[in-house]
Amino acid sequence: MKVSGRKTGSALSHAPDNWHAVDWRRVERNVRGMQIRIAKATREGNWRRVKALQRMLTRTLSAKLYAVRRVTQNQGARTAGVDRELWDSPESRWAAVGRLKRRGYRPLPLRRVFIPKANGKERPLGIPTMRDRAMQALYLLALEPVSESTSEPNSYGFRRNRSTADAKSQIFVCTSKKASAQWILEADIKGCFDHINHDWLEQHVPMDVEILRKWLKAGLIYKGQLQATEAGTPQGGIISPTLANVTLNGLEHELLKHLRARYGVVKASKLKVNVVRYADDFVITGNSKELLENEVKPWVEAFLDVRGLRLSEEKTRVCHIDDGFDFLGWNFRKYSGKLLIKPSKKNVKTFYRKVAETISGNKEATQEGLILLLNPMLRGWAQYHSPVVAKQAYSRIEHLVFKKLWRWCRRRHPQKNASWVRKKYFHTVGKRTWVFGASIAEDDGSTWLLELFRPSSTPIRRTKKVTGEYNPFDVRWEQYGETLRQERMWLSKRYRKQWVSLYMSQNGLCAHCGQGLTEETGWHDHHLTYRMLGGSDAISNRVLLHPDCHRQVHAGKLVVTKPVLL
Repeated sequence: MKVSGRKTGSALSHAPDNWHAVDWRRVERNVRGMQIRIAKATREGNWRRVKALQRMLTRTLSAKLYAVRRVTQNQGARTAGVDRELWDSPESRWAAVGRLKRRGYRPLPLRRVFIPKANGKERPLGIPTMRDRAMQALYLLALEPVSESTSEPNSYGFRRNRSTADAKSQIFVCTSKKASAQWILEADIKGCFDHINHDWLEQHVPMDVEILRKWLKAGLIYKGQLQATEAGTPQGGIISPTLANVTLNGLEHELLKHLRARYGVVKASKLKVNVVRYADDFVITGNSKELLENEVKPWVEAFLDVRGLRLSEEKTRVCHIDDGFDFLGWNFRKYSGKLLIKPSKKNVKTFYRKVAETISGNKEATQEGLILLLNPMLRGWAQYHSPVVAKQAYSRIEHLVFKKLWRWCRRRHPQKNASWVRKKYFHTVGKRTWVFGASIAEDDGSTWLLELFRPSSTPIRRTKKVTGEYNPFDVRWEQYGETLRQERMWLSKRYRKQWVSLYMSQNGLCAHCGQGLTEETGWHDHHLTYRMLGGSDAISNRVLLHPDCHRQVHAGKLVVTKPVLL
């Protein structure tokens, strides 16, 4: 791969000659610096400069390296497109960097696959090739700073450091008080990703229009036949969620602007209209049913129609807060004037069905194997609902799972009585009886009990809502973003306590390159003295590294030291 010798703010001063030689710390610093400049130009309204900086970023070696690393480290890295090509070696990744060029670029059609949805239907996905994914990741680096700088404060889907818990907290703010809005427009866009108008995207998305048009018109292959794509941005592409967010930006701002122009600023504020959106699902509050049905809903339908979208009739309704509504897997409802947020009945039912299918589909598995399958599911579901009133739902799931496991145990031993089955599969731990667990024997002869995770053991913790104006590409919010991310990681039980301790001791930075460790980048647990050489599992012998840094350390036999905090 040829690297230009011109000196630019984003060029690597010492160009690497292989994948393991990449200085990821410099790469991330270069990309981050350019993104901050793009965001600044966006806030100033200097669109000519935005376009020039975007063009500059997508042509730099740093951005191309960053894009290739992203698509080869995420969960879809093992899923090939229509060309069946995977970049599963350092050599293939290094060669791929040189192929990320605008001139002559022509994306291949998407590979159509379907995945099941909670309602029994199937969700269509379009799987791009690895090269097309990398090109999307490359141009997303230039689009995301613009998207974040122009997004609305109460849009929470597919944005950095924003989550469903933030959307939930904002709805609580808008509806919990006695004087809050009592009526809710619960809305859902029908097939949002599949019906966005291509012409609207080309005219309003601030990125290279020629590249965007090629992606939109690439077509897809299903059952061996090529199908044209006349509308939509297929789910499965890295850039698709951001394109959907750009499409729906303005829903909150333009609606409030419309109401102020129609009723005046003072009267409009008394209407108590608030918009909370997560991806293509959103709720709008109001002080009357007539306002939402006769004024707000028609305006929303007109807003979406310009973009080629329309509301789903079966999922869109106006309801009173005392009757409650479901949003993002939770039920929001006031009981005697007090707002309570609980896991929705539909969410609990869908989750139990998934657990039951896992148990039924593993009739021949060992008890240990079944527990290892169920624990991540139970733990993830319980942690998702940990910010709400979920103890009753936790107990309900535990009861249903116990009954299913008891049938699983009895089926394996039809000739044994219940007492024998109980002694074999269930244990007493402290004051708890009927603990489903497997005894694990260690090499030294000791044993320990692998228990089935109990959702009721998950503590209820309220989340701190992200500030609506937060922009991850604005240097003024840098410290706020770091503090927010570390606080949330500290509270998250998904990470083992030892990993959290390591993360905090390293100030959230990779021990090799010094750049941030995030859920997006992932991390590996590296032993300073290798275990095969007698190294222990003690925290003093471990550090956290980026996955690529970890591979780089091992490939180059580099020495990593424990960070010393000043």
